[in-house]
Amino acid sequence: MSDESRPSPAQTPVAAVIPAAGRGVRLGPGAPKALRALNGTPMLIHAVRALAASRRVSLVIVVAPSDGTEEVKSLLDAHALPERTDFLVVPGGDTRQESVKRGLDALPPEYGVVLVHDAARPLVPVDTVDAVIEAVGAGAPAVVPALPLADTVKEVEPAAEAGAPEPVVATPERARLRAVQTPQGFDRTTLVRAHETVTDDVTDDASMVEQLGLPVVTVPGHEEAFKVTRPLDLVLAEAVLARRRLNDGF
Repeated sequence: MSDESRPSPAQTPVAAVIPAAGRGVRLGPGAPKALRALNGTPMLIHAVRALAASRRVSLVIVVAPSDGTEEVKSLLDAHALPERTDFLVVPGGDTRQESVKRGLDALPPEYGVVLVHDAARPLVPVDTVDAVIEAVGAGAPAVVPALPLADTVKEVEPAAEAGAPEPVVATPERARLRAVQTPQGFDRTTLVRAHETVTDDVTDDASMVEQLGLPVVTVPGHEEAFKVTRPLDLVLAEAVLARRRLNDGF
């Protein structure tokens, strides 16, 4: 593709990959975390709708449990989703990194910007999604939404046994720390290179880009983009949805 015919960053098609193959053991036994109901609708559907709410996102790829692709396809078919957005379901791998890689492998070539979003963050506002996309379009190879920390953080020496006292070894400067959320946004070429190069076990894709020596920038996150990990998080998510229905009329 010539430079004249190549889309500008602001026009580059945007796709989102949602790894949803995890089991979510901290929420207890039962269905995979992404398929747990939130206000009667699976969290995954809430997350898909949250990404598809952005008019810049034209494709959402859901990476399903390897034995649950048909179930996830049926879920997507059974719920109202924006007609302007295409949806694709692919089987996931044994790790989050492998699942994201499988989502990347399924991307059509025209998509130059990729979002990676946790299915367990079902309530991320569309303004946060758009802010990440805009920052990638402005030239950042990797972008993460992030929030300042409200609590003081201690670095400790981990105990050998759960529940045992742990010695504090340092108190990081809180003003320099951020709690990172998703969706994380990437220049596609950068993210593909990271997944082909970095083999360390990491907790997010931005860490992989950091290991390439490339810059990662933050944009303001949102308190409603929290991760639903424990039963109490479900209670909070239900409360957020109830407030939204009251304020927005749906």
